Amino acid sequence: MKVTLCPRYSCTAFITALLIASAPATVNSADVAETSSEKEVAVETWSCPLQPGTPPSGELTAEAIAATKTTRTDPGLFEGPAWIGDALYYSDFTFGTGFPSRVQVLKSDGTVTTAIADSGSNGLAVDGEGFLFAATHDRKAISRFNPSTGEREMIVNGYDGQPFNSPNDLTLSRDGILYFTDPDYQRSAAPGGQQKTRVYQFDGEKVTVIDDTLVNPNGVSLSPDQTTLYVAGGQVVRAYPIEKGVMGAGVDLIEVETPDGMAVDCAGNLYVTEHSLQHIRVITPSGEEIARIKVDANITNAAFGGSERKTLYITGAGTLWSLELDIAGLPY
Repeated sequence: MKVTLCPRYSCTAFITALLIASAPATVNSADVAETSSEKEVAVETWSCPLQPGTPPSGELTAEAIAATKTTRTDPGLFEGPAWIGDALYYSDFTFGTGFPSRVQVLKSDGTVTTAIADSGSNGLAVDGEGFLFAATHDRKAISRFNPSTGEREMIVNGYDGQPFNSPNDLTLSRDGILYFTDPDYQRSAAPGGQQKTRVYQFDGEKVTVIDDTLVNPNGVSLSPDQTTLYVAGGQVVRAYPIEKGVMGAGVDLIEVETPDGMAVDCAGNLYVTEHSLQHIRVITPSGEEIARIKVDANITNAAFGGSERKTLYITGAGTLWSLELDIAGLPY
């Protein structure tokens, strides 16, 4: 099993060291250097402002973005929004055999193009160099893509000698720790799987189980200060304290129905999607609901984008929605 990850988002040196240590056959350090030099997506350094703004309250409605309506003829979902540079990247997959997926890009001029035609992806995240990390159900793995060329690297593809079920959502810490969920929604996309659905972390060398008690864990996010990991699964949102890199026991914050992905604003509030209820519940870090955001179809995930990261983008059944807010948030 090949395992690579980029601590503190500095990829080339770390991957080179791992390649020397593990000697996989498919990638070498020259390949990695070439991939890095070919990437053309501009990435700006961005962090939460000291005064992020005012969180939403009450009931709000997001507007569908007409240009993003899927051109596919088969039913499917949009997933994994991630803001890179000045554009929103997202997965577009169908329910056909193998759950075929592509990565689409909503550009600042409102046009939509295909960045990666055959990504196999669900959830997306972005590292500090602008590369896409993706939960790829076609290979039951976490993969890393060059968004300009579509070139793929395998990051981690199994636990305890067996493939994952169908990695769904993921997030990266500033220290290069990868956190991801592994429900069984797309388990049939490829052979093999696990006996349980779990939440995992991967430090570049070792896969560790965070939780194996949640039925189909789905959305996963870090708090802005990275001291808490949040997971939506089963019928709850669960918070895990992180102290000096050590994960503590999870505490349930709130009960939810059909939880999917979620976003986090710079004040630490969670934007939790309830898939079949077609809305987002905005909750504080202590679990108090402060707002609801409605859409007009089933909903999957959310992320902040725009020049000030105050536009909330929402993915769902064949379209995107957006809502301008007064608070900045995290880009995936």
